[in-house]
Amino acid sequence: MDDVHPGPGGHPAAEADPQVAAIRDILRTARTVAVVGLSPNPDRPSHEVARYLQSQGYRVIPVRPGVPRILGETAYARLEDIPMAIDVVDVFRRSEEVPAVADAAVRVGARALWLQEGVVHEGAAAAARAAGLAVVMDRCMLKEHVRWSAPGGAGAAP
Repeated sequence: MDDVHPGPGGHPAAEADPQVAAIRDILRTARTVAVVGLSPNPDRPSHEVARYLQSQGYRVIPVRPGVPRILGETAYARLEDIPMAIDVVDVFRRSEEVPAVADAAVRVGARALWLQEGVVHEGAAAAARAAGLAVVMDRCMLKEHVRWSAPGGAGAAP
């Protein structure tokens, strides 16, 4: 992102990154993450991120039509099919597909919309924020978790 400047240790300075507060809050409070576009292929980034999140204690709910289970969890075709509360909708889809996912995230009462690296849709992000969701865009949830949970590091939580 053009407005992010490296701070100490090469990390973006918190004051230069308006997403920092949302990232830190989401990572600290979320427990259930619906991963839209989660691939059953272990070589895909979505699979790696979801597996990591599971290893860190998050409940990962796969959203992938036509696949019965991924990472030991029942997969659902749509967010609306998930029978439990969702804290975060983590999106591994093309940017042009984000408005429909953001609308569904609002409908199911998710607390946050997280768009992975390379996924950007300003209009959908604004609509989700207006509906009360925290939004993180163009960031990797795995990388941010590692960054903010590093003991004593620049990203350590207070």
